[in-house]
Amino acid sequence: MEDVLRSLGFLCLGSRLKRIGEQLQADTQRLLDCLDVPVQSSQYPLLAALDRLGPLPVGELAQSLGITQPGVTRSVSLLADLGLVEVTQSDGDQRRRMVSLTKSGQGLVDVAKRDVWPRIEGAVADLCRGLSGPLLDQLAAIEDGLVAAPLDRRVKMSKGAAQ
Repeated sequence: MEDVLRSLGFLCLGSRLKRIGEQLQADTQRLLDCLDVPVQSSQYPLLAALDRLGPLPVGELAQSLGITQPGVTRSVSLLADLGLVEVTQSDGDQRRRMVSLTKSGQGLVDVAKRDVWPRIEGAVADLCRGLSGPLLDQLAAIEDGLVAAPLDRRVKMSKGAAQ
């Protein structure tokens, strides 16, 4: 069947990028599920931002990730329920809520940085290896690569090669 988004070229670039992003997140989630990680793949950037930047007000956390404040607020609430982040009132302004990693959250990030994130990064690098040429051709190659071998299979392939 014709891939309409692909055939419409630059007209549907945003939709194609969204489709690729959703596929990458779904593949990453399958990896996390196999590792019994209690966090959604979409929440890891928030944890990474807190690890890199330290405690932040919700608004600055949203800005550092380039996503909306309501989206960050929802993720922070879910992560707080899991005991991975703590939300406190700012000393100088009671309206500002500061978000920080808990000890459990920092432990999860440390494990992810050591055991999970390098696998995902390696699988995405493998997917993008050899891309060259016009952007639309590169997007087609990424889409085809994800169909041929999703990220979770690429991680398993690279683990098998490393052994």
